[in-house]
Amino acid sequence: MRKNQYNYKKQLYIFRKSRKRIETLFSQLCDHFMIRRNYAKTFSGFKTRILSKITSLTIIQYINKFIFDRNINKLKINIV
Repeated sequence: MRKNQYNYKKQLYIFRKSRKRIETLFSQLCDHFMIRRNYAKTFSGFKTRILSKITSLTIIQYINKFIFDRNINKLKINIV
C-alpha cells in the first residue's frame, strides 16, 4: 500500500499470483520474442506473426513443464 492510496484492500493471494504470472508473460513476450517490433504489411501478416510468437512461447512452456519438468518461465534454457 502506498500513502496516496485510500481505502486500499489487499487482494487475495490467488489474484496476486495470477497477476504476477500474466505480467511476467507479457514481459517475456516483449523482451524475448520482440512482440512490439513487428514489420507486417497487412493485418493477416500481423496476425500470423503474433500468433506464431505466442505459439512458440506456448510450445516452449509445454516442453519445460511436461517433458523436462522445469519451471515454465525459463525460456532461454537449452532444450537439448
